[in-house]
Amino acid sequence: MNHPLPQDKFMLLSVINTKLRDQYASLDELCEDMGADREDIIRALESIGYRYDQSLNRFC
Repeated sequence: MNHPLPQDKFMLLSVINTKLRDQYASLDELCEDMGADREDIIRALESIGYRYDQSLNRFC
């Protein structure tokens, strides 16, 4: 199922980290379930200084 994600990068950060904390065990699981492009999310959040930390399962 394809769920729209916010275009604003800071809103995207908030939504993704909340979903990773509350619903998904990994970024891959989130992307698969939401029909989102993993690399697009990583690129968008890296552009504002955040990187995915797999051990913490969040962008920081």
